[in-house]
Amino acid sequence: MTLLAVRNLVKRYGKAPTAAVDGISFDVGAGETLALVGESGCGKSTTARLAMRLLEPSSGQVLFDDQDITKLGGAALRRVRRRMQMVFQDPFASLNPRMTVQAIVAEPLIVHGIGTSATRRDRVASLLDLVGLSAAQAGRYPHEFSGGQRQRIGIARALAVEPALVVCDEPVSALDVSIQAQVVNLLQDLQARLGLSYLFIAHDLAVVRQMADRVAVMYRGRIVEIGPRDAVYGNPRHPYTRALLAAIPRPDPTHVTARAAVTETPETGQGCRYAPRCPYVIDRCRLEDPVLTTQETTEVACHRAAELPAIDAVAEAALPPAAAQRLALYAARAGAR
Repeated sequence: MTLLAVRNLVKRYGKAPTAAVDGISFDVGAGETLALVGESGCGKSTTARLAMRLLEPSSGQVLFDDQDITKLGGAALRRVRRRMQMVFQDPFASLNPRMTVQAIVAEPLIVHGIGTSATRRDRVASLLDLVGLSAAQAGRYPHEFSGGQRQRIGIARALAVEPALVVCDEPVSALDVSIQAQVVNLLQDLQARLGLSYLFIAHDLAVVRQMADRVAVMYRGRIVEIGPRDAVYGNPRHPYTRALLAAIPRPDPTHVTARAAVTETPETGQGCRYAPRCPYVIDRCRLEDPVLTTQETTEVACHRAAELPAIDAVAEAALPPAAAQRLALYAARAGAR
């Protein structure tokens, strides 16, 4: 069952020649994790905020439970937002430094008129326990916690109103690798226990491989490849996806990744946006903008997706990189405690 459906979503700022988000579409099913990946500035976080209606789209639809939330306002939008919450990237900036943990986690309950003062205190205590914190810490302020603990507080706040969908905007990028593993394990555990759906925004491909059921790759405001995690990592069909995977560092000082040279063709404002950087570019790429088409189990926006040669470096890069190995090690240690 589809929980969130984004259709032809566009966001333009002023008179910029290209849109920050340019006609993207994707679905998130019940209990599923869809990861949105790409380099900085490609439009991932803008997409997350558009999906939450924290930003107004220029055009397109955001359907939650088959209801277009871009047309809602006031009490109707507030009711929908109870079922879709967000965990932000910076676990310090997203928490009010003048509020205690008790007040921070209880605030969504107050906004939605849930419970009494006594039941809210009990609810906050249970939420803190759920995310691995103590009810005795509820009277403290955000600056008294570590980065990982602050992110746990943000997760507790998001879960306070029992949402069906949680949008995670790079929730571990500001944390040390050992803490990343703990937070990733927590998110997976909560998903299994509560049946949550995640729209997971990230640039760390090791974390994405551990979290995602499906992966959507963004480049300059567009989705260029989307499909099951194992297909995208094991057999990427878009040159940009291949470049991302080939850039993953290997834990082998003698290993040299073979990367194709990038062309220096200037941008013309037409055709494929990746053409100036693509080693497989042809004249058609510079003239005609590709659309997503099915290639085996993935959808790819590339004129040459069906004919790209196999690249050993891509296959090797799809193996668990150093970061993934460290995540697994820290996760095993955390589980042993």
